[in-house]
Amino acid sequence: MSEEKFVFDSLQDCDTIKNFLVSLTDGFDKGSITLSTNGDAIVLKPEGLLNFTVKAKKKGTETKLSIRVSWKDCTGTRDVNETPLKVS
Repeated sequence: MSEEKFVFDSLQDCDTIKNFLVSLTDGFDKGSITLSTNGDAIVLKPEGLLNFTVKAKKKGTETKLSIRVSWKDCTGTRDVNETPLKVS
């Protein structure tokens, strides 16, 4: 089984990150997300039930927000978490 990996790490302002997140949600709507930079690219095809994890942490002056979405490329059924996430 081959592995494809894509990593992008940089400092960005809030507007740039907001635009990235809008593009990401558009990709979820279309069923295809393409990430590319400096000649590296990966195409993701999210479908079915996706595992969604949000973590937030504050320690001193450092704050971290992590959003993770994962799935298996094969389709199947899984239990859906009934507790809704609230974002404000």
